[in-house]
Amino acid sequence: MQAVSYVLHMKGIVLAGGTGSRLTPLTKITNKHLLPIYDKPMIYYPIQTLVDAGITDIMVVTGGKNSGDFLRLLANGKHFGLKHIAYTYQEGEGGIADALNLCEHFADGQKVCVVLGDNIIEKNIRSAVDSFRAQENGARILLKEVTDAERFGVAEFDGDRIIGIEEKPSRPKSQYAVTGIYLYDRTVFEKIHTCKPSGRNELEITDVNNAYIREGTMTYSFLDGWWTDAGTFDSLLRATNLVARSRGEGVVPE
Repeated sequence: MQAVSYVLHMKGIVLAGGTGSRLTPLTKITNKHLLPIYDKPMIYYPIQTLVDAGITDIMVVTGGKNSGDFLRLLANGKHFGLKHIAYTYQEGEGGIADALNLCEHFADGQKVCVVLGDNIIEKNIRSAVDSFRAQENGARILLKEVTDAERFGVAEFDGDRIIGIEEKPSRPKSQYAVTGIYLYDRTVFEKIHTCKPSGRNELEITDVNNAYIREGTMTYSFLDGWWTDAGTFDSLLRATNLVARSRGEGVVPE
């Protein structure tokens, strides 16, 4: 019974707002997260990630001129075995933390698992989610060793403890990128409220993560299997090829 109780008390959030400007002209007529990754729309993958982790109470944050298409595509989530999907709308591009902040009422004081809408993974995150369910408070991030760490938020370690995250560093202090999967307790919204806009005039999720690190409540897991974002032409192609290869299908040469 205890395990069921844990499942019921974690909410899932998929962040699928923004303008997708790096994928123009593809995104002139649709939201980035509705573009295809092999045989499914991009938004299907993060939702399935949550469902595979045992999270079925899900909110999708949309944005832009084509937000109504999410409702037409996903409806109440029957395709995923869900009875209901909640939706909210992000105006403009206020950043990841700004989008997450829109979900405070939905979270209702429960722990949340947040997945960026353009993150595609090979394996499931069930073990990391279960570890966080058992964690009394704080946050947990998922890390992946990469060769191009300067593209991402990068974890800095002291032994096996994370002591900081640096956003897109020119000289990364490790090769471990922070993937777009975040697990937070109820205090995440208090932390967002204290964030100041960055030079991009956005509320940065790295600032939220560093707030947890400063209070000593940040933990981490390593992500199994491959992982990619799909926010550029190159990574969109990479994501399609990785999914096709994982299904045993032919792929476009990279």
